[in-house]
Amino acid sequence: MALMLTIVSITGSILLTPFLMLLVCIIFLASIGKSLGVRRLYVKTLLMIFEYGRKDIESSLKHRKKESLEDIDEGYSEEITSSEKLVNPPLTNGFVNGGRNNLISRDEGLIFVPEPPTTKTEEAIKEHKEKYKDFDLSNVFEYVKAGVEAIIEDQVTSRFEAEELKNWNLLIRTNRGYEFISWKLTFLWLGGFFIRYFFLFPLRLIICCFGIAILLISTFSMSILRGGSLKRWLNEKFYKMCFRILSQSVTAIITVHNKQWRPARGSVCVANHTSPIDIMILSTDNCYALIGQRHGGFLGIFQRALARASPHIWFERSETRDRSAVANRLREHVSNPKNPPILIFPEGTCINNTSVMQFKKGSFEVGSVIYPVAIKYDPRFGDAFWNSSRYSMVQYLYMMMTSWAIVCDVWYLPPMYQREDESAINFANRVKSVIAKQGGLVDLMWDGQLKRVKAKKEWKERQQEEFSRRLQAD
Repeated sequence: MALMLTIVSITGSILLTPFLMLLVCIIFLASIGKSLGVRRLYVKTLLMIFEYGRKDIESSLKHRKKESLEDIDEGYSEEITSSEKLVNPPLTNGFVNGGRNNLISRDEGLIFVPEPPTTKTEEAIKEHKEKYKDFDLSNVFEYVKAGVEAIIEDQVTSRFEAEELKNWNLLIRTNRGYEFISWKLTFLWLGGFFIRYFFLFPLRLIICCFGIAILLISTFSMSILRGGSLKRWLNEKFYKMCFRILSQSVTAIITVHNKQWRPARGSVCVANHTSPIDIMILSTDNCYALIGQRHGGFLGIFQRALARASPHIWFERSETRDRSAVANRLREHVSNPKNPPILIFPEGTCINNTSVMQFKKGSFEVGSVIYPVAIKYDPRFGDAFWNSSRYSMVQYLYMMMTSWAIVCDVWYLPPMYQREDESAINFANRVKSVIAKQGGLVDLMWDGQLKRVKAKKEWKERQQEEFSRRLQAD
């Protein structure tokens, strides 16, 4: 027994020393914003393993198919082939160029979310009647067709489901399991399981705790200082350092493009929203002021800690109903050129890394320069999308820390200004379109809040008004 304890103690000492050295090395390099290239080599190795797994899966499927056909009468070969496609579908994900392979082809522009009706001139009314003078009641079938298409495959709910992959990444979260299709893949999956849960997860958890501790200590220390250039300088340095350390708790590999357009002080930065870690990803390269609802618990501690060091906008739940009050606080913040840029996610909810949905106009009414930022995650190494209706925040963070890595690209885009004849809604749509194009995402007009609430009553009424005007046309 004593010998066994001695062996365990010696083994633990041998393994503990390199583990601690690795931990210190990761934290130190992250704090100064440097990298030795080990993480990128790690990602390249994973891609090679995924490619090997893809070939082995395809080989196993072909072998099974061949054996099945040999056991079946030749007259039924064609039928079995069709069945095989249903049982073992090809390793595709249904996503191409940022969107799904649609089951149906829609007529764009029939069903839309119109703006509130405006007073029309006589010429506009005459033109409208001329357009629909040959209107026939059978045109109602267009609306019926659009409704059936929405039932088969609507454009909203599919944006709140995890993005499937073309190739299996040895995870069993979003794809069907292939871990037992061959002994080679079983060996790889088991090896990956032990690496992710018994090596990477403990290491990342320690890094996360260390990063949070540094954040709390640094912000408390800076709260003693009075506002001034020294406090702003210290806040910027410690802010980025803490988030760089925290980013290593998910092995984040971030590629930043167009740094010359990094958001400046006293401006508004808007970005598409996929995950709560979007803030962490962007904060590794720039210091931001944040805006959001005041929370309790651990998140509340985090908010209060950040507010000690720099100006952030946290509002109570009752204030969310008073848009003018929030807008005034935004204007007050951006009016001071010494304040850090304020980071806003105008979608108001997380979208699954394939699309950009409707931007709320409030962020575009403050009269400030807008710096658009596009974020695109690589789902092959870990799905960054947070499905809040399915997973709690703790479950989500656990899944992030047990994924292979979080790999993403960030594009800073040229600053944009509202035109004189442009409404806040049109300005928001123009910014959204630029972000979607750069990130290779689908530009959708729908409000992301539709995943929580039903369509607004006024939307339905506007559709009814538009249809009634068609009926009244002579």
